[in-house]
Amino acid sequence: MSCDEKVDCGRRRLLVATAAIGGVGGAVVATPFVSSMLPSERAKAAGAPVEVDISKLEPGQMMTVEWRGKPVWIINRTDEQLASLKKVEGEVSDPKSEKNMQPKYCQNETRSIKPNVLVAVGICTHLGCSPTDKFKTGDESGLGATWPGGFICPCHGSTFDMAGRVYKSKPAPDNLEVPPHMYVSDSKIVIGEEKKGA
Repeated sequence: MSCDEKVDCGRRRLLVATAAIGGVGGAVVATPFVSSMLPSERAKAAGAPVEVDISKLEPGQMMTVEWRGKPVWIINRTDEQLASLKKVEGEVSDPKSEKNMQPKYCQNETRSIKPNVLVAVGICTHLGCSPTDKFKTGDESGLGATWPGGFICPCHGSTFDMAGRVYKSKPAPDNLEVPPHMYVSDSKIVIGEEKKGA
């Protein structure tokens, strides 16, 4: 009788050990399967939408994310930066954003869905260099007393205002591109996707 008990105990231990190993093995096998359902780096580079949390983006700050292998800037513009857009309308080549460099829902004075948040591809429309931000104004910027803030391309000197509109008589032929995007909440933007009918 004591021998049967030992046999039963051994079988139970074997059963428990087999179940544990099977569970771990199942998890190991399931992990790559579940991961394969997420967008790959190749899919993201090919244009998969990118979700961005902008909740910590303070006024006057800019963040850069990658979409389709391009840098996309998200700028939380200050009231002063927004006010500068009206002041430079006569100096930019496409003040009403009539050229097809942004979705229709961003064809406005601020080139954005929400006035304070600009989403723009950070690539100059001249030869594809990446402009640098020059948010400081006036003499502090190094660009002269009248500089209202914006971007300058280091390659050939094209300048853009705080809405990504190119100044007149510059090498860049067009404004910076505004990619398709939409808000999924007050603090989250999806780049590469837009609301139906937008």
